Amino acid sequence: MTKEIIAPDYVFESSWEVCNKVGGIYTVLSTRAKTLQEMMTDRIIFIGPDCWGEKSCPYFTEDKTLLKEWKTEAADSGLHFKVGRWDIPGSPIAILVDFQPFFAQKDQIYTWLWENYQVDSLHAYGDYDEASMFSYAAALVVESYYHKYLDASKKVIYHGNEWMTGLGVLYINKKLPEVGTIFTTHATSIGRSIAGNNKPLYDYLFAYNGDQMSWELNMQSKHSIEKQTAHHVDCFTTVSDITANECKELLDRQVDFVLPNGFDNSFVPKGPAFTKKRKTARKRLLDVANALLGTNLDDDTLIVSTSGRYEFRNKGVDVYIEAMNRLLRDKELTKNVVAFIEVPGWVGEPRQDLVDRLKSGKQYDTPLPVPEITHWLHNMTHDNVLGMLKFLDMQNRPEDKVKLIFLPCYLTGDDGVINLSYYDLILGNDLCIYPSYYEPWGYTPLEAVAFKVPCITTDLAGFGLWANSVKGGYSEIMDGVKVIHRTDYNYSEVADEIKDTVAFYSNLKTKEREKARSNASKLSKMALWSHFIAYYQQAYDLALRKAEERKQVK
Repeated sequence: MTKEIIAPDYVFESSWEVCNKVGGIYTVLSTRAKTLQEMMTDRIIFIGPDCWGEKSCPYFTEDKTLLKEWKTEAADSGLHFKVGRWDIPGSPIAILVDFQPFFAQKDQIYTWLWENYQVDSLHAYGDYDEASMFSYAAALVVESYYHKYLDASKKVIYHGNEWMTGLGVLYINKKLPEVGTIFTTHATSIGRSIAGNNKPLYDYLFAYNGDQMSWELNMQSKHSIEKQTAHHVDCFTTVSDITANECKELLDRQVDFVLPNGFDNSFVPKGPAFTKKRKTARKRLLDVANALLGTNLDDDTLIVSTSGRYEFRNKGVDVYIEAMNRLLRDKELTKNVVAFIEVPGWVGEPRQDLVDRLKSGKQYDTPLPVPEITHWLHNMTHDNVLGMLKFLDMQNRPEDKVKLIFLPCYLTGDDGVINLSYYDLILGNDLCIYPSYYEPWGYTPLEAVAFKVPCITTDLAGFGLWANSVKGGYSEIMDGVKVIHRTDYNYSEVADEIKDTVAFYSNLKTKEREKARSNASKLSKMALWSHFIAYYQQAYDLALRKAEERKQVK
């Protein structure tokens, strides 16, 4: 007989990316929130950093009447925060905490951390202090709320995401033992650092010592807080089997559960609205390409793109460019290809000459100078993308069937050139390509297929592994996702396989393409949070059972 799963009465979840759009964890939390809010209305409370001060946060609406009495009492004790709603589907309660006052107590806090958990904060630099003070303040918010409104009769979870929340998780662990704690690492700090430093991660994973590597890569403090949190928390989780293996080898702790990242597709347009948005996106991309290149590319052009954080090797931007370079000489390619690189660089300003051409609405037959980029960069001579294009002599010549364009800005709808948001632009693609070397999950391919765009990824991405598990073998482009086998050393083979897949796709008939697009959409529906939330319920159950055991010991 299976035991009944224990459900929490309250969940507090903290992350540096609550109401703070800086990376993929924002997407994880903001798309999952609706499902949790439906399950436990206003008993799921998100805690993020108040990075905004007097300015208003664009992702948050303050409500001065919400929890007003508690907020006033907390302020009297020196704890300051804003209470309101996160402006996402479900509109959950969010608390943005002011962590600045705690810098004055930093040394005492780190001493407490060392004495209780042997966390090495001596070698801290960069964002370690900022993250730690936020994490500490977030935990004080939960402690204060608990003493005001809750007691041991309530089943309560505190869930921290990434090493940045570790200090707070450990604080709750010590000060509120009746609360079940969960810690999710979305990518180990040391694993990301090994990959980012061009060291082979996978073949040697079994031989790496996480502690030793943290000294070698100057990551002692981040690694220390992450490792100690993983070892002391009630339930330790990550997002894919790849990262689970990383945790075992580098943090010396098996995860309790893998919590795959789902998606909420409520904002994907349907029917005629989808068709209209797709046409708008394609027209805009082709207009920009034609104005920049002095070409007359029509709607029969194959539009492909890659996107994500500017991690040149980890996200596979390097192998994407290499594949497009090889595609230039591929005899199987039957269409013109425009390949976009949508990763935010050190962007300066929109190109005025490009903006002027777009405004004129005229057709031009000569390219602009540097026809590879839409916005000027502050570091034009030291940029990785532009450097590789120069090395490969890829200059978007008129006779080239493959043109590569770098769009180096955040696509928020007001960049000055494209002026469409990422989600309004992505559906204009024919193919999306994410050949990641280091990708614990991989939201970009999941977003692509949700917008009916088939994509190429690798089996070093958690999403790629999941797609293979659904297929029961290697997923192919006609299944909606082409998953390429990637290792530490097969860069060239990966580039060839991307090239071959794009050439193959260019030859498909309309009906075949529609089938691939339909299969992509079907696959995305299997990754909705409504399916994946069950994994979280198991994690809550384990953490609450451990908290219950502590209560009985008391």
